[in-house]
Formats: sequence, C-alpha cells, structure tokens
Amino acid sequence: MNSFFARKFVIQGIFITIAIVIVIRLFYIQVIDKSYLLSANNNVLRKVVVYPARGVVYDRNGKVLVQNEPVYDLLVTPIEAKEIDTALLCQLIDIDREGFLTRMNKARTHSPYRPSIFEKQLSAATYAQLQEHLYKFRGFYVQNRTVRSYPDSIAPQLLGYIQEVNDKDIERSEGFYRPGDYIGASGIERSYEELLRGQRGVKNQMVDALNRPKGSFMEGKYDTLAVAGDGLVSTIDHDLQVLAEKLMKNKMGSVVAIEPATGEILTFVSAPSYDPNMMVGRQRGNNYMKLLRDENRPMFIRPIQASYPPGSVFKVVAALTAQQAGVIDDKTIFYCPGGYRYGGGRAIMRCTHVDGATSLVKSIQTSCNTYYGYTYARMIDSRGLSGPKAYDLWREALGKFGLGHTLGIDLPGEKPGLIPTSDFYTKRYGNEKWRSSFNISLSIGQGEMGITPLQMANIMAIVANRGFYYRPHLVKAIGEKGIVKDEYKEKISAGVDAQYYEPVIEGMSRAVNVPGGTGYRVRVPDMEMCGKTGTVQNPHGENHAVFFAFAPRENPKIAIAVFVENAGYGGTWAGPIVNMLVEKYIKDTISLSKYEQDRIFNANFLPKPKVKKEEVNTSTSNGKKPTEQSSTQGAQATASGRERYVHHSQIRKGHQ
Repeated sequence: MNSFFARKFVIQGIFITIAIVIVIRLFYIQVIDKSYLLSANNNVLRKVVVYPARGVVYDRNGKVLVQNEPVYDLLVTPIEAKEIDTALLCQLIDIDREGFLTRMNKARTHSPYRPSIFEKQLSAATYAQLQEHLYKFRGFYVQNRTVRSYPDSIAPQLLGYIQEVNDKDIERSEGFYRPGDYIGASGIERSYEELLRGQRGVKNQMVDALNRPKGSFMEGKYDTLAVAGDGLVSTIDHDLQVLAEKLMKNKMGSVVAIEPATGEILTFVSAPSYDPNMMVGRQRGNNYMKLLRDENRPMFIRPIQASYPPGSVFKVVAALTAQQAGVIDDKTIFYCPGGYRYGGGRAIMRCTHVDGATSLVKSIQTSCNTYYGYTYARMIDSRGLSGPKAYDLWREALGKFGLGHTLGIDLPGEKPGLIPTSDFYTKRYGNEKWRSSFNISLSIGQGEMGITPLQMANIMAIVANRGFYYRPHLVKAIGEKGIVKDEYKEKISAGVDAQYYEPVIEGMSRAVNVPGGTGYRVRVPDMEMCGKTGTVQNPHGENHAVFFAFAPRENPKIAIAVFVENAGYGGTWAGPIVNMLVEKYIKDTISLSKYEQDRIFNANFLPKPKVKKEEVNTSTSNGKKPTEQSSTQGAQATASGRERYVHHSQIRKGHQ
C-alpha cells in the first residue's frame, strides 16, 4: 500500500513538473521572446526593397545631363494570385492574355511562394491607373524604383546606359546585386558604377488580407534606408556638345575637343548617334536590337574605338620627333619638285603642288609630302642603324605622343590604334634589310598606321602645351567634395623639348591665318587659331575629311580634332566644323557665313542602304555584308600589301 502511494506521488510530480515547464515555456514565448511574434507578423509583412536613386550627372557648368525619373515594377506572388480579373489587369498595364499567361508561368517557375517581377518599369501614368484597382488583384503589388532620363537627348556614347544584371554581374559583385537589379552597361555609367549605384534599403510594410498597405511594421524599427549614389560633374560643355552633334548630323565620324591645361574633354561626339532615351523603358529591348542592326553602327564609339590613318595631320608629329632625334631642325630645307621619289626612283609620292625649296615652317603651312618623305628617310636610313632598329626608335617616339596604346580615358572599350612593329615589316618582306622606301606612306600618316580620334585631339593638346598632356577624361568631380582621380592629375611628357614646338606651331598658324595656307578659309576672326588640314585616303570609298586645331595660340583654351568619314577635303568639310566650335567655345558666337553654316548642317554623308538582294549577291568571303565591311574597314583598316609597289596610285593623289 505504501508502495502504491509512493508511485502515485512520483507520477503526479512528473506531470506537475511537465506542466510547470510548459507554462514557463509559453510565458517565455509569448511575453519575453519576440522572435515568434515577428515570425507570426511576417505572415502579414511585405519586405519592400527601396532602390536608391543613381547619382545625377551634370555638365561642367552645372546643367543636368542625366537624371532619374520614377517607374514602377509590378510584382506577383503566384500562390496568392487567385480569382483576379485578368482582363482588367491586362487592360490596365497594356498586355494581352497570352502575355499574362507567359509572365505568370515565368513567375511560378521562379517560385510560387516568393514575389517576382511580373511587369517592369510601368510609367507614372500607367501606375496611376493601376493603383485605383490594385486591391482587386490579390498577390500583386508595386515596387518603386527609378530609371535614367536624358533631358536633352545628347551624348549617349559617353554617358552610356544601364541594364538588368546578368548571372556574371551577380557573381562578380560578391552578393551586392540581386536578380532584377540594374547596372551600368556602357559609358561613364559603367566606369563609375560603384559610385553612381548607391546602396539599396528595405522597408517592412504591414498589409491586410486584401493586400492593402497598413503602415510600417514596428514604426520602421527594422527598416534600412537607401543611400543615393554620388553625383558626377562631367567635363563636357553642354552647349558645345549640342552644337557639335547638330553639325555631325547625317554624317559618320567624330568630334573630340580637349582643354589642354587639364585634359578635360569638352566635347565628345560619335556620329551617327541615337537618342539615349531609347535605352530606357519597356521598349528598351526592341530599341536595342534596332540600334544593333543599324548598318551605320550608332552604338560604335568612334572617338575611342575607330582607328583611321591620320593623313597629313601626322606631319606635325613627324616634324617634332625628327627634330628631337636631330635629323632636321627649323633651318632644314628640302627641294620639292612636286613629289618624293623613292625605291631607286621607280616610284613617286606626289604633292598636290610644286613647293620648291621648302623649310620646316613652310612644310606645315603647305602640307608638303616631299618634305616628310625626306624626313622619314633620314629617320630610318641615315642614323647608322639597320632599318628595323631605326624604325623601333621612331615608333618609340610616337608612343610618347600616346600613339599605338590606350590613353586611359575613363570609358570602357578604348582601343590602342595601330603603329606596326618592325617585326611586322620584317615578316612581310622576309628579312631585316627593308628601309624607308618599303613603308614610305607612313611618313605622311597613311599605310598601316591607325589612330583614334581621341589620340588625334590629344596630339593637338600636346602641341598646345608645348610638350606634355594630361590623360583625357570625362569626369572632373565626384560627389559633393569634388574629388578628382589622381591619375588625371599626372603631367605626362611627350618626349620632345619645348623649343622644337615653335616652328611647328608657326607653320600651323600660317596654315590657317596666312593666305595660301591649307586652312585659310576657316580662320577665326580676331583669334590666332593654329590648325592642320588632312584628307585621308580611303580605299573603301570617298576620302575622309580631317581638321585638327588649337586656339588661341597663346594660353590655349581648346584643342580639337574633327574627322568626317567619306566627306572629301579636310579644309572643305572638317575645317568649318572646327571653326564654328572653336569660336562658339571661346567667343560664344559664330561668324561663319550663314551659307557656310547651312552647307555643313545640311550635308549628308551617310551611305545609302543596300538592298537585300544586292547584299546577298555581293557578300564577301568573310561573311560580312558590303555595308558592314565598308563601315568597319573605313574606320579601322589600313592598307596592306608590299608598301613599295601597292600604294602608288593613291599616294599620287596628294594628302591635303
């Protein structure tokens, strides 16, 4: 009996202990521990990502180039989307029933229990219509974000555009980006992505059974704020950029203008261009493919990616490097009978006129081919070195002017251009016994040589500075503190002493300001502009028009290069563009006659589109269509074949 009562008390004690433990646990869960409360509340909580505004981009004078405008992403949680009026929803966001089913299936594939984007970038007007009826569509809600807006629709190639991240972007970011985020894809949007993007936040929002917002959870205690991206002040002059783009309308080519004292790029035009607003909104994908298929390649960034023979403008560099090497000086005279004979007198590189006794200054003023044939021969043949070794020294001197390698502009995709190595010619001719006559057209900026328009403008900045340059760049200040990257403060020598620039600058001044100079017709009133014309031979069509200049001669404010593909003479087409841009920037006026202005504004040098049948019948062996090959090779290719015998017919035409 005592044993029975003993067991009874033990069992009762066990049950009482268990009951006490349960009560204590319940008290802890319900009163002390808030984690289960939070978990329960999550059933009526919506975590809304708060996307930061990307940094605004301004021009050098504070005008907005890129700003943000609100858009709205429509998200759906498929498991909750039941018994909704699909016809009304399709009508409100302008899609059809097939589009609705496609989007819903994609969302279910992603996750039936987690929200995903149903339709991206609804406009403010569309959202206003949808908002009135949103409570009818259970499982759907809207997420605010911003996209880029371009008030004046200018400079798309330098500003760039943003696009949705892909798997590689997410992987490289080490967790920063998530599916649905946007990232800079080109231009300074890409170069300065980490500064422009900002930091996203999260807002915990209470919703009721009908999916209607009911305020912040715990008064925002668990929310995180979004941090806007840093603003950028670009180096671009808005008004000058607008004018340059108008002048290059219906043309192919580039305009690059640099402030010599800083390396800041004042104008950066790649033509043909496009409206950057095409890369924003729900039609972005269609517009992107349209631009990608355009024969004229508007998304090709010509100032940093196109490579052209520089033509006669190269004579400026040739004169400077030859003086530094000691093979000529400002008193050196060569006789020009109308051309330079080479290859044992069997071939001739002609001038457009007979210059007679020609000095260094006169050779620049009249653009004498003969003078630079003799100069190149001295550089390669007369320094006690073999042709390849002398050529290597010549090529090294060109490299100090920024030729043959990238300059380091703050844009992705810059190309180095092309200055062939001595090995290239040794392999071509089968031995090292080649001399200047084997590649004589390099002496006047033709042949295999290729230079980008950015490099062309930088040459003018070097001459304007009498021997140095700063890396060309497009952003002059970052954020409110106005930080400038150290790499753009570095003063870089071109390797030629200052004293050798004066005869070259005098020749450039006479070319523009003295009657008989190749650029006299485009001189600027009451300003000493120094310039050089060029007409670059193009084996794939009409010659390219080139004009380089800086102004004024003392304390230069602008160095500029204009390259117009397939236009003809540099003084006729590129020169007037330089005239108007230089005068507009320095004097805020244009004095060129209205007839001349209209002639440039209205000129159209875009190639005529090929009919499809012709494209198929005349396809090249490499699979490119003629229009594609012409566009690519006209901007990038240089002549080939044995230099001594191939280019004679082209060279005889002259190079002004």
